[in-house]
Amino acid sequence: MSNVQELPLLEPTGGQGVVPCCPPLTERPMSAPEAETAARMFKALGDPVRLRLFSAVASHEGGEACVCDISDVGVSQPTVSHHLKKLKEAGLLTSERRGTWVYYRVEPSVLAAMGQLLAMPAAA
Repeated sequence: MSNVQELPLLEPTGGQGVVPCCPPLTERPMSAPEAETAARMFKALGDPVRLRLFSAVASHEGGEACVCDISDVGVSQPTVSHHLKKLKEAGLLTSERRGTWVYYRVEPSVLAAMGQLLAMPAAA
């Protein structure tokens, strides 16, 4: 087990939803903790299998997918589970067990936070 503290991609705002952990890259230089959080997210998405799994969940009807529906990515089922775990650890996916199946979801706020991190400032 790692001693590394997991920093959330999103931070709760006391019942008013979540806000991104990090400012847009063009706003100001990132602090060390912000860079750690963003790097963890990009590292998780830097693997082609993880990116395919993330995309499969995000694009699935209703934004939620059973592991049984997304496991055809060219690797074994244990490897799929490993990659899904890494996406969860990076804060990109949540999961819920229903009977024998696990359902994965990308929260819309996660996609919004990722987009905001990479957003360019509006032209004046």
